[in-house]
Amino acid sequence: MDTEIKQKLHEAKDWLQKEFIGIRTGQASPALLDAVKVESYGAMMPLNQVGTIGIEDARTLRVSVWDASVVKAAEEAVRDSELGVSVVGDSSGLRVIFPELTSERRQQLLKLAKSKFEDARISVRALRDDAMKAIEKSEKAGDIGEDEKFTKKEAIQSAVDEANQSLESLFLQKESELKA
Repeated sequence: MDTEIKQKLHEAKDWLQKEFIGIRTGQASPALLDAVKVESYGAMMPLNQVGTIGIEDARTLRVSVWDASVVKAAEEAVRDSELGVSVVGDSSGLRVIFPELTSERRQQLLKLAKSKFEDARISVRALRDDAMKAIEKSEKAGDIGEDEKFTKKEAIQSAVDEANQSLESLFLQKESELKA
């Protein structure tokens, strides 16, 4: 059970990292387009599976679509993704241009980052509560003794504290990126 909770806590941290990658800071990063899905041959596919995504300059990504018939769909998918980017299509693919961040947009992104951070903390809290209830249930059923119950609870709490610290450091890092 101990490794299971640690795995779930690690998953919460991974989720937050992925969410923070999607909150752009003015620098163009191919990972920002990971969530974009393109209709290709009747199926919705991630953009990075229908072409290559590279960095052209600090604020521009180049998407080279492998099949020319998918270029229009890829362009529409990026436009509809609500990333706030400009998209220019040409014969070899797309140029995705990220505008400079305004102070108002930075504040919106900071709010979004705080919201994602809070969501991750809530999931960690829920994991902790479930684990504590399971320990209590084991003790009542007679599977573990009182000493073992306290030992397990302490182990869970220290894992949760560690997870919360790593979540907080991720948030502080993203906050400093957004304020820079």
